[in-house]
Amino acid sequence: MEDCRRSSRQLAQVLLRILHARARVIFLRHATNRYDAACQEIAQDQAAGKMPKRPLNKADFLKRRALMLPKEARYDELMRLPKNEDFGAALVAAMNAIEREFEPLLNQLPKDYGEFEPSVLERLLRIFDSETLRTAGGDVFGRIYEYFLMKFAMQGAQDNGEFFTPPSLVQTIVNVIEPDHGIVFDPACGSGGMFVQSSHFIERQKQDTAHRVTFFGHEKTVTTIRLARMNLAVHGLQGDIRDANTYYEDPHRLQDGKPLWGHCDFVMANPPFNVDEVDAGKAGKDHRLPFGLPGVNKNKKVSNGNYLWISYFHSYLGPKGRAGFVMSSQASSAGHGEAEVRRKLVQTRDVDVMISIRSNFFYTRTVPCELWHLDRGKPEERRDRVLMIDARNVFRKVTRKIYDFSPEQLQNLTSIVWLYRGQQERFLDLVQSYLDRTLEEAAAIGPQLDAFRKACGALADATAPFLKSLPKESPLCVLATERDEAVRQATGPAPWDRLQPVKASNARPSLPAQKKLLSKLSTLATACRARIKEIDLASKLATRLVDTAEKYAAARDHDEWDSRAIGRLAKELDARRRDGVDQLKLTAYFEQQADWLLSRFPDAEFTAVLGLCRAVTLAEIEAADWSLTPGRYVGVAPAVVDEDFDFEQTMHDIHAELAELNREACALAAKIQANFEAVGI
Repeated sequence: MEDCRRSSRQLAQVLLRILHARARVIFLRHATNRYDAACQEIAQDQAAGKMPKRPLNKADFLKRRALMLPKEARYDELMRLPKNEDFGAALVAAMNAIEREFEPLLNQLPKDYGEFEPSVLERLLRIFDSETLRTAGGDVFGRIYEYFLMKFAMQGAQDNGEFFTPPSLVQTIVNVIEPDHGIVFDPACGSGGMFVQSSHFIERQKQDTAHRVTFFGHEKTVTTIRLARMNLAVHGLQGDIRDANTYYEDPHRLQDGKPLWGHCDFVMANPPFNVDEVDAGKAGKDHRLPFGLPGVNKNKKVSNGNYLWISYFHSYLGPKGRAGFVMSSQASSAGHGEAEVRRKLVQTRDVDVMISIRSNFFYTRTVPCELWHLDRGKPEERRDRVLMIDARNVFRKVTRKIYDFSPEQLQNLTSIVWLYRGQQERFLDLVQSYLDRTLEEAAAIGPQLDAFRKACGALADATAPFLKSLPKESPLCVLATERDEAVRQATGPAPWDRLQPVKASNARPSLPAQKKLLSKLSTLATACRARIKEIDLASKLATRLVDTAEKYAAARDHDEWDSRAIGRLAKELDARRRDGVDQLKLTAYFEQQADWLLSRFPDAEFTAVLGLCRAVTLAEIEAADWSLTPGRYVGVAPAVVDEDFDFEQTMHDIHAELAELNREACALAAKIQANFEAVGI
């Protein structure tokens, strides 16, 4: 058994080395992409007269969120090396060159390439040199980079309650607290995702991150600190990330020598959950724990570290500071000493927004969680209230094991906070964006269905000579008649053909005008859903005809049946079917988003929505034992019929999931058998 454990550890170490290597290569790929994009922006600005033609400097690139890469560190230069080159030495030289030019990365980049065979490094470099990855930019490549950070986290950061924060949850926090100025602090910063998302938020406001915020962070794992610094650098960002254990250390100081606590404009974090190994003696005297310790066990350890973190977040905030953080769902209603700390926190009147998140949002754990948001600068009219949002029924299924929020779901949840804060204009702008997008997508339906109609016609023409050789009353001819009628039905006139072109206007329509347009678009969306069924029927009949005729012709060696050409046309038809269905679904989807908002908030004002949200008074919270669990206050939402439910697709997904579970079961059984054999059982 010990041999099995040793083998497992060795395998894990090999996987970590491979992930390290991939992260290093993807760092260079991403850095080069951003460098190239910055060069293009600079060239455009110079051509437009917005920037003088002069030698470029580092500031020109940092302003555009990129590194001014030395020539030897650019990915295309590495790819020009001959095959017999020492790629390990070339990568070390690239890392050294970047460190020389970018001081925050000094002694941070990996240089242990000697442990990899040159051929392995060359293959890795070529894997990430595809045309798609060379041209991938912005959010697309950022997600690829996040994926590799996540993969590394899944291998190396799963213990002690620590796990990689999904971008959906980071973005939700950013949307609520809006970190757009001053000091942004993450005392459990991991790979720096909170900082990167904050930067994206500021960029969307057409502002310069470097001039708006200063990033500070703590992280206790050296390898993760390096990942964080690389993550910041590849986005052209800088931050002061210290090697520190937040339970016992507070190393940051401002320029005037003052400590960081009590001066942060924004605090963001995903701390480790439910830690019970914190030394109560060392932590208990901390000035960052104004509410005291949440409880101490017989081993002189803090019973649960959740409320240590919550206290830290609050204490670091300045007089108008906001905090947003991920926390175990157990914490919002925990009892005993934790309940006492929670009472004191609630009585500060700084708790602002609580959001419940369902399970399966984390990559390495299935635990549900809550997003806490504090605001020490809440206006007086909201100081005695807390917004409760139960988002457990809001999610998108990415895989069998992983859920997240779609961009629209994120915006919809954020719009609830806007209404709660009295920001009606932002809500109405979001509704209008959905209405406009519905019209834009509807305008593209006609060309897609025309392409589907032509594909149907081409396939029908190809099968016609064969069908003409059969009696009219034959089952295949009858099926062809059904197919032709289904095609006419699927490609006939529809509401989108009568839509007027959208005229660009800076003026947003009034709420009554939005409702009137939504009513029309609701009819359009209904027609889209009906047309999807008609297209699928026409396609199924065409496919059934081809399959049946193929067997009939093969059995009789029929000369009028060109199997290869007809097969090619059948594939083309299926591709056009998918395009048409996707366009119809997209049109209905954006109408559905506008309806989701206006059906719940018809007056564009905040109101309690059963099962979703409610503003709760401090008196109500006190009556509920100071619980901050949204589900205790918002009630249970009524069952909703999913108009887009696809039975066949659902059955396909169930079969795929069952097959995956069977494969996992077989692999696990084999592993158990091998372990038994290893110990002689």
